[in-house]
Amino acid sequence: MAPCLKLCTVSSPKAWYRRFVCRLNKSLYGLKQAPKAWYRRFASHLLSLGFQEAKSDTSLFVFHRGADTVYLLLYVDDIVLTASSQQLLRRTIDALQREFAMKDLGKLHNFLGSALQWRTPSDAAPVHPRYPGTCWYVRVQSLSMPVDTSPKLSGVTGDPMKDAIDFRSLAGVLQYLTFTRLDISYAVQQICLHMHDPREPHLAALKRILRYIRGTLHLGLHLRPSTQCDLVVYSDANWAGCPDTRKSTSGYAVFLGDNLVSWSSKRQNTVSRSSAEAEYRVVPNAVAEASWLRQLLQELHSPPRCATLVYCDNISAVYMSSNPVQHQRTKHIEIDLHFV
Repeated sequence: MAPCLKLCTVSSPKAWYRRFVCRLNKSLYGLKQAPKAWYRRFASHLLSLGFQEAKSDTSLFVFHRGADTVYLLLYVDDIVLTASSQQLLRRTIDALQREFAMKDLGKLHNFLGSALQWRTPSDAAPVHPRYPGTCWYVRVQSLSMPVDTSPKLSGVTGDPMKDAIDFRSLAGVLQYLTFTRLDISYAVQQICLHMHDPREPHLAALKRILRYIRGTLHLGLHLRPSTQCDLVVYSDANWAGCPDTRKSTSGYAVFLGDNLVSWSSKRQNTVSRSSAEAEYRVVPNAVAEASWLRQLLQELHSPPRCATLVYCDNISAVYMSSNPVQHQRTKHIEIDLHFV
């Protein structure tokens, strides 16, 4: 247990004098300060071993000395550890076990609800082994597409649902699946826009996603070793796709070599007056994500060898990025988007 970060007291047991309270010297599980106290305790020991805390992600610790490199990822009390050699990995585990009561579970197979199926010693494909199997969708016919592109989901059409608890629960499960399922990101994002007031068309769209998952349980995110450490970003936008607010939807995908490492599908905060503006608004978000990934790769001592390529399929947006001249329809972009 880690020391308490600030004064904390608990009521004394019944057999003791009730006018007094007990002062805690160690942080107990369940206290608000317990997670922070444990993190400080664990981080201080790692720093004493020569690790450095990554600025891009405070849960990542890096040890780098000559040809020796160790990466440690901490999530509460779950640890993912990898090193440049088996001997260095064994020494690091032994050093941690001398300080903390911990168990070595061997090669990584499960982490935060995702399972890794190793095809080769260096080729992994994370998938979800525990889909919402208690749902009825396992008994329905599967579909080949997660979303119907012809109708647009509206927040005012259709009858309101009498009980939205199951809808919100399933939407939350699907949102968690998007951590490794890029193919349902847009469809899940569309139904999550109506969590506050779900209606029958939204439930039908959710069922369609479940039927799609029913036929694609075998799909996963394949990660393969690659000699390239360069980042490539693909961005796109759905102009005025929301029938209620006429806001656009932004989407981008970031590749590290041949591996997909980051993606997003999100409704834009403001209304775009043209498709060029909608496409142009995606680029800063994609560039911000790429900048963070470049910093992360720098701290992992695997910096990109060249500039990051950002692809946009709108020629007007490309011209706007290359031509600094402002005119009446793009004056607001200077303040809103030009932060890099």
